[in-house]
Amino acid sequence: MDMGQGSSGGISMMSMMTPWLHFNSSSDTLLLQSWQPKSSGAIAGACIGLVVVCLLERWLSGIRAVMEAYWRNRILVITGTEKKNESSEASSEKCCASGPVIDSVEEQSSKPLRTTTFSRTLPPFILTHDIPRGLLYAVQALLGYILMLSVMTFQAAYIISIILGMGAGEMLFGRMGNIGGHGILH
Repeated sequence: MDMGQGSSGGISMMSMMTPWLHFNSSSDTLLLQSWQPKSSGAIAGACIGLVVVCLLERWLSGIRAVMEAYWRNRILVITGTEKKNESSEASSEKCCASGPVIDSVEEQSSKPLRTTTFSRTLPPFILTHDIPRGLLYAVQALLGYILMLSVMTFQAAYIISIILGMGAGEMLFGRMGNIGGHGILH
């Protein structure tokens, strides 16, 4: 495989990419062949665009977390698991509110054994939940690949913008994922 010559008149593929961190704008292609920011203003505009992509990616991550919690609650309502859990908690509180009950050996042996019910380990496939889940994930993956390809240019200004954009996005939207989790508002 000859990497020395491309199809466009002998241009070397390796000469178009600087494989180390740099700030110069001589030959950095950002995502598309026609998008080669060369001036300082064009690079600044590309950096602002990358920050916006980072903010959008972190926002989608937060939206996905909120929607996952919503879908999880909807599944509990649809399958009726929520009512079973509430009734078993209420009966255990009612039983044990007056203190521990100690049965004699004769009473324990005459009681029937408890039957164990198993709950689902995998939520059911619900089209109205799973299509949006897949679409949100696909868009988030697309944005992640856009950011990855931008980092692969080794343009230090792009990398700094992406790091700052991801940090700002996490500050703004990172709490959205902790609504039903182990956050303060649990």
